[in-house]
This record gives sequence, structure tokens and C-alpha cells, in this order.
Amino acid sequence: MRKFHTIAAIAALAVAQLSVPAFADQMVGGANMSAKMNIVQNASKSADHTTLVAAVKAAGLVDTLSGMGPFTVFAPTNEAFAKLPAGTVDTLLLPENKAKLASILTYHVVAGKMTAKAIMMAIKAGNGTATLTTVQGEPLMASLKNGHVILTDAKGGMSMVTIADVMQSNGVVHVVDTVLMP
Repeated sequence: MRKFHTIAAIAALAVAQLSVPAFADQMVGGANMSAKMNIVQNASKSADHTTLVAAVKAAGLVDTLSGMGPFTVFAPTNEAFAKLPAGTVDTLLLPENKAKLASILTYHVVAGKMTAKAIMMAIKAGNGTATLTTVQGEPLMASLKNGHVILTDAKGGMSMVTIADVMQSNGVVHVVDTVLMP
């Protein structure tokens, strides 16, 4: 009888594990990122993404990134923007640079929902490199280095995914440590 109870308990635990969502909400920038909120709503809560949110607003991309999607966004942190040459962010935020800013930001967006697993499968299928087509139109290269996804931009710059699979109602965000340039 005791053996039956043990087996029943294990079976119940296994069924309970199946009912847990594959992706739980995550903390980013000191805030809980809710899978029920869209990309802009969640980014607005992150203390690490205030520059990105300001840039999205200045580029006129709020409605797009709040839309249905799905989108995969490689979201640079404030520290990533701080790596740019002095004055670059302030210059890009000027109204006359809206098109250039939009081009840079949409270079961080891929249509569809690409989880880290999907990106790694694409890298494996590409024999070590995956070409991701950005919404901006230019390709972004993905590879693995020491177990981390590394993105290489059109200028040869590299950015590492530091937090993967932050689920959103309209896609997925992967936090990156460097701004990518088309």
C-alpha cells in the first residue's frame, strides 16, 4: 500500500509540473516583467531600460512595439547606450534624427517570437551561425561563445544576450549589453 502512495505522489507531482507555464515572469531592472504586458509596458518598468524607452518614444515606435506582434526584441540596457561615443544618444534623440534612430532601434527587432532555444537551434542548423533578418531589413548574425548568444551587427560590433526569454504578451525580449548598429 505504501508503494502505491509513493507512486501516486510521484505521478501527481509530474502532472503538477506539466501545468506550470514553461516561462515564468522574470525580474529585469528591478521590476517584474509580466508575460501579460506588452514590450513597451514592461520596458517602461525596468530601471535598466530608461534610455531605450526614451529612444522608442523619440523614434515614434511605441504603437508598433505595443502592437500585436509577435516580435523578438534585443533590448540594450542603459549601460549599453552609455558605451556609445559621448553625445551620441542625445544627438539621436533630436527630432531631426528620428529616421536614423528608428533604423537603429528596428535593427534590434526580429519579426516573430524567437526564444533562446529557437535561436540556438538556428545557430546549430547554420553550423555555428544564424542569420536573423531584422525589421530594419539588414541581417544580424547570431552565434554562441562560452554558452552565451552573441549577436554581431553589420559593422562587426558584438553584443551578448545577458537575460534571455523575457516573455511579453506580444513577443519575447532578450536583454543585450551593447547597442547594435546597422
